[in-house]
Amino acid sequence: MDIPLNHPRHRSLMERHRLIDGLRQGYVAEAGLIAHGRGEAFDYLLGERTIDEARNAEKVAVAMLLLSENPVISVNGNTAALVPKEIVDLSEAVGAKVEVNLFYRTPLREEIIGKILRDNGAEVVYGIEEGTCRRMTHLDSERGRVDCRGIWVADTVLVPLEDGDRAEALVGMGKKVIAVDLNPLSRTSQKATLSIVDNVSRAVPNMIAFAEKLRGCSQKELRDIINTFDNKGNLDAVVERIRRGL
Repeated sequence: MDIPLNHPRHRSLMERHRLIDGLRQGYVAEAGLIAHGRGEAFDYLLGERTIDEARNAEKVAVAMLLLSENPVISVNGNTAALVPKEIVDLSEAVGAKVEVNLFYRTPLREEIIGKILRDNGAEVVYGIEEGTCRRMTHLDSERGRVDCRGIWVADTVLVPLEDGDRAEALVGMGKKVIAVDLNPLSRTSQKATLSIVDNVSRAVPNMIAFAEKLRGCSQKELRDIINTFDNKGNLDAVVERIRRGL
């Protein structure tokens, strides 16, 4: 479908159609369209832009990933449809692995998403090989099946898009969880170590830009960025921003 470039919501409509294309190709789940629509509702309330609170969180997230010994970026169908190249670029910028992790897991979805990531430059994609996964305790869904070379041994996991039960389980395993979720009140945002309230299509490019700026920083400088950030206070500020907007 051709959407005029001067349409006031051109970018948002293009994202919708990328997800629809992903659904037709078999790697975006039907429920993923519902989840995206829910996120759009919150994005309206934020002005469909990266707010200051989100930008601050994105900077801290990059500092956390750069300090991590074994960071992993988790990828689902929506993420693969919206920012596949950006996910690979971010993984290279911060030295993170990329792992496919799906709630509605099928071999076909794994295969297609793995190919999309490889086509966009990923040398290794975790989470899709037979015999490499382990089951997380207290998480019975397919989200709980993670690669023993990836998320299982990660110290920091970037979880783009809503994933509250797994975020909570990962934190319970002692891992730092960075969430990207447009709903500041979701369990994902509330349970994550660091919560980015932004559209993933803006958050990931922003994080790549921060990675370019912060890669030359010392470990002390990176720790100072992290230690001066209050995640709960930042989330409260986002909620207050939404209330004022209403």
